[in-house]
Amino acid sequence: MQGTLGVRSRAPRASLRVLFPQQQLTARARWLQGGGGGWTGASEEEEEEAAVPYVDVPRPGRKWERKPYVTPMKVLIRRAKEERQARRESPCRVLEHPPDNGLVVPHLVDVARRVHAAREGLLGGLTRLVEGEGAIPVKRCRFCSEVHIGRVGHEIRTCEGRNSGARNSLHVWRPGTVRDVVGFPYCYHLFDRVGKPRVVHKEKYDVPRLPAVMELCIQAGVDVPRYPTKRRTRPVYSIEGRIVDFEPDDEAAGTSPEPPACTPLLPPAAGVVNGEGEESEITVPELASRTLQSWLDMRSGAARLMKKYSVHTCGYCPDVQVGPKGHKVRMCRATKHQQRDGQHAWQEATVDDLVPPNYVWHVADPAGDESLPLANELKRYYGKAPAVVELCVQAGAPVPAAYRSMMRLDVVPPARDEYDLVA
Repeated sequence: MQGTLGVRSRAPRASLRVLFPQQQLTARARWLQGGGGGWTGASEEEEEEAAVPYVDVPRPGRKWERKPYVTPMKVLIRRAKEERQARRESPCRVLEHPPDNGLVVPHLVDVARRVHAAREGLLGGLTRLVEGEGAIPVKRCRFCSEVHIGRVGHEIRTCEGRNSGARNSLHVWRPGTVRDVVGFPYCYHLFDRVGKPRVVHKEKYDVPRLPAVMELCIQAGVDVPRYPTKRRTRPVYSIEGRIVDFEPDDEAAGTSPEPPACTPLLPPAAGVVNGEGEESEITVPELASRTLQSWLDMRSGAARLMKKYSVHTCGYCPDVQVGPKGHKVRMCRATKHQQRDGQHAWQEATVDDLVPPNYVWHVADPAGDESLPLANELKRYYGKAPAVVELCVQAGAPVPAAYRSMMRLDVVPPARDEYDLVA
């Protein structure tokens, strides 16, 4: 069903009102251009909503189907042919453009530091919102990965875990943690992303693993003492497709003179430090707003870094690897893994693969009647949002404009005894 159903109870009997998003945007754009006549003023919220396109919750793909390619296959084949032709014309050449030549992109170093700081601030803010005073309750299903933000778990029958048929697909809720709200996929750390871009199967226990967002920041110029990396001062050569480094080992042994990443924006167990060096406590809505801003900054910064630094994901499982190539560790257990001998089917990743949004059902009135959870019969009226956004909104943060249509704030669900009156 392409439209969004909204019910507004103005009489004892419910009336049906069908709201089509495309018609709303067309009418609003026509009205903004002067076709509506009369009053021509518009509030800032309406102008902001008109600038943001309608976005609904993306449907999860089927487990036996491969993820869609970010870049069309024809474009990838054309690029491979051009690279092969370039190698034939000049077998020995110097790679000029970073980061393919082993150097970091200068204007993205500050972006990487901000992304790393935003990640630390996000984890610190979520820890205080979930485990501190006046914590927002988080629920997680015992048998599947479903997460719910609220005091009472919903009754929507979407469980696909063990023995879900005996429970009629109802979830069994238990208390959740910060890891249930936001989870970062792990990848292998590359000491030399150009000289040795792949991790083989024999090295799966020798090479450390870390969150993929942190690995992306390290490759982009952030120095973390726990994960050393090789910083070059000269570009590498490509001889018949093979990378050759003529830089002496003594010069390449040192790390970049850039200072390490900046300190976290929001430490987990401390307040905000003012100019006099004293800690000042902030309110829960302010903390939620800063945590939500850290989430948005981290995703936008990671999207900028991914335009230059390659990130790969498996087409059938959520595994991620940051680097020019995917690893060769045979650890895939998804569809058709027997045909690939357990290896991943690597393809270009998106920001949702690097930072999974983890969509949850939106609770319109968390302070209302807590004894009535979300009903399964009314699930088509409920919206969704990433777990971080839903948690921060319930804590008092304003709703971002990009998620307003996804959360269906303009839809009024009917009462439980009125849903059968709506077509």
